[in-house]
Amino acid sequence: MSELSVTGGRDVHTVRFPAATPPDTVDVLIVGAGPVGLSAAVELAGRGLHVAVVDRARTATLVRAGAMGHTPRVVEHFRRWGLLQRIRDAWTYPPEWNQGTRLVTSLAGHELVPQPRPSFSPRTTTTSYASEEALRRPQTVLQQVFLDRLREQGVSVAGGWELRALREHADGIEAEVVGVDSAERRTVRAAYVLGTDGGSSTTRRLAGIDREGEHATEKRLRLIVRTGDISDRVGAAPSGSNIVVNQKASGFLAAVSTREWRVYAGPYPLAHEPTEEELLEIGRAAFGFDLDLELVSATTFYHATRIAETFHRGRVLLAGDAAHVRTPGGNLGEGFGDVVNLGWKLAAVIGGHAPRSLLTSYDEERRRHNWRIADHSLQRARRTQATLAEIRRGGIPDDADLGPEAARRRQEIGERLSQDRNPAAGVTFDERYDASSAIWYEPGQLDSEPRWRADVYEDDPRPGHRAPDGHVDPYGGTLHDRLGGSLALLVLTEDRDVEEAFVAEAAARALPFAVIHLTHPEARAVYGTGNVLVRPDQHVAWRGTELPDAGAGAVLDRVLGVGGSQETDTGTPGPVAVGGAGHGAVHGAIRGVEHGAEL
Repeated sequence: MSELSVTGGRDVHTVRFPAATPPDTVDVLIVGAGPVGLSAAVELAGRGLHVAVVDRARTATLVRAGAMGHTPRVVEHFRRWGLLQRIRDAWTYPPEWNQGTRLVTSLAGHELVPQPRPSFSPRTTTTSYASEEALRRPQTVLQQVFLDRLREQGVSVAGGWELRALREHADGIEAEVVGVDSAERRTVRAAYVLGTDGGSSTTRRLAGIDREGEHATEKRLRLIVRTGDISDRVGAAPSGSNIVVNQKASGFLAAVSTREWRVYAGPYPLAHEPTEEELLEIGRAAFGFDLDLELVSATTFYHATRIAETFHRGRVLLAGDAAHVRTPGGNLGEGFGDVVNLGWKLAAVIGGHAPRSLLTSYDEERRRHNWRIADHSLQRARRTQATLAEIRRGGIPDDADLGPEAARRRQEIGERLSQDRNPAAGVTFDERYDASSAIWYEPGQLDSEPRWRADVYEDDPRPGHRAPDGHVDPYGGTLHDRLGGSLALLVLTEDRDVEEAFVAEAAARALPFAVIHLTHPEARAVYGTGNVLVRPDQHVAWRGTELPDAGAGAVLDRVLGVGGSQETDTGTPGPVAVGGAGHGAVHGAIRGVEHGAEL
């Protein structure tokens, strides 16, 4: 439960999943009550679907929490779910500790790259294309906020239930779950099962879905260490997010609560088990002074990429770590991206507005995107490791050395680190879908548009891209707020023929549909055309001043997967090729490859 801390915030140390019995019948059974699974339940329940969540565990704990940092794109999702303020309010250490991410020799040591402190002046975002800033909250905070919302929505979440079997039928799927303590067996009948049960996913294994990618050759540890009161050494409001570079410690030193911090250790050979004292010594080096530390937890992670060969087979879907595990840094955010992409599609299929073939586009879009991000993350991690080795070979002065030569060397190290400290706007916002059977691309678009880059992002209104956001209400409302949860047509012209055709076609299908008239000259300049069809996940599906010859109906058919690539007997996608460079394209056939043990 959340308890008030001495600082007035909330230390969400333990999140308890309800002790409930899974229902007999649902639209979607979600296996896994991590942040991705619970957010999927929020998304789907908000679209009127009957969902339930089961998890083998009964609790989640702060001291084993994974992701802490959430990009502005993820914060856009929090805002769309109506939960952003709740998440902001549920801080586990004082927000004034957030001073940007500092590059330092240690928490109490020297700053290597000058970092401007956040301004006390009225807030404005740092980019022209995002209405929100990044946010730091532990996973347990997100889980608790999602659980609170699901309780309000009347959604069943049951801890202590393990998935044992899946049996698919023509009109649905049966999931056999077993009580971890009671051994009681229950069968849950659903239209679909969504596996969000982590990197060792039982759902993925039962569905017979293999993974592709490289195995790790070494391992790293994510530590949580507990301190006493260290304010006499680091001040009452220390920096809560730091990257440490010294001879013993490297990587993040990040506050999790007012007494608990995350520290990184490694790399180590896969078979090596460091002692507790070894790990605590690295922790002390990260703080930069001798202090009493308690090792609370140590979680293994890897610099490697393991991505499911398909995110969709038959009536089983995968999201989050069950679908993709990669080098740390944003993987949870990609899980939320999976949820937002999949949610409206499942609702359209189950609600009778789209055929099952629409779900093929989930795999086409999200798997290709995740390979792109995973390749970048692995390359970045390898560059960082090489840079650290280079710096250590040249020597890193002790914090106590205040001489001119030590100052010169620290400046030299800072300059070297700055060379690798590239922005990642493309990773955050360029979530383009450029190989989808459910997007109406413009003639020649895919051959002519700029290639994806991790460090570059510019608003792009072409089909497949995130719809550029902006304020449409002087009192603070954004275009993304206005889009809501349905298909929406942006009308940026006085000519209403296209609008009338779409409205008539949507009405004939009883399809939820919104029309938004944008008269702002800036909006017209950004979107560059008269009409833009935007999907519920805020991606452009079509744009133009005139409809194609086949009319509005043909556009909606494409966007809803009508007549698109159909599933094969094995449930794998049809002819659209996906996969990162060098990973091979999957053209409707499963490649039977043994990948060995789980990471």
